[in-house]
Amino acid sequence: MQARDRLLALAIICVWGVNFVVIKVGLAGVPPMLLGALRFLLVVFPAIFFVPRPRVPWRLLLAYGATISLGQFAFLFYAMAVGMPAGLASLVLQSQAFFTLAIAALWLGEPVRWHNFAGMAVAAGGLALIGAGAGDLSGGMGGMSAAGFVLTLCAAFCWASGNIVSKKIGPVDLLGLVIWGALVPIVPFALLSLWFEGPARIVQSVTQVSGMAVFAVAYLAFAATVFGYTMWGRLLTRYPASQVAPLTLLVPVVGLVSAHVLLGEDLSGTQWIGAAVVMAGLLLNVFGQRLWAGRALARR
Repeated sequence: MQARDRLLALAIICVWGVNFVVIKVGLAGVPPMLLGALRFLLVVFPAIFFVPRPRVPWRLLLAYGATISLGQFAFLFYAMAVGMPAGLASLVLQSQAFFTLAIAALWLGEPVRWHNFAGMAVAAGGLALIGAGAGDLSGGMGGMSAAGFVLTLCAAFCWASGNIVSKKIGPVDLLGLVIWGALVPIVPFALLSLWFEGPARIVQSVTQVSGMAVFAVAYLAFAATVFGYTMWGRLLTRYPASQVAPLTLLVPVVGLVSAHVLLGEDLSGTQWIGAAVVMAGLLLNVFGQRLWAGRALARR
């Protein structure tokens, strides 16, 4: 990988890692469903007038927007609004890798190898430790609600479903897919906001919006969504997926560190152990086959 592309990958990882802190900041001034509507409204307009629609059937475009954009972020934003810490959200959301494997195996018939099963088992143990450690901290930024934990897993499942839809779509102009896919969740997010948050809270949030909330919406729309997804897709077109995809393992590292530094979040001892176990499971899932092959060659 060229030096400038390494820097680009590092920039994307940092943007996505800090993204969870920014979501927390945004939720302090804007309720979760309204935050989702504003995020994707800003992604779509005015860009949709200048970016052509990708050559993707409408049913797949709708499925992409409903899973990657609506489902993932509706669950994630609500999870963080009801007590999921930013750092842990960045980590637990990576369980999408295992949901993706399971859905691909069941729906597409893709094989699941021994290191995938081992990685899933290890990561599941880590997630169980994270959940068990939720009661170790009484209050404070590090406390995690059971609802927040479960909703984050639901967000990971939606992300994984979107990954499968992306596989069905195949090679496509990624900027167009991101922009036009973002058109799908705007109305559902607005309706969910009316239902859960009510007109009075919507009006209050919009008329009394803070500078930090405006920054959060702009960051989520332009940095995390347009820049992040488009540049990541560019890297995937230039280099093998096996070289690029593992870099996402650094996202929860940035997420945990930035949440600790910027928000003062902390984890209990059990949760730190659980976080390390989840990372070990992710590493085993990505690199297990390669390490096994290397050991086999070394024995010869």
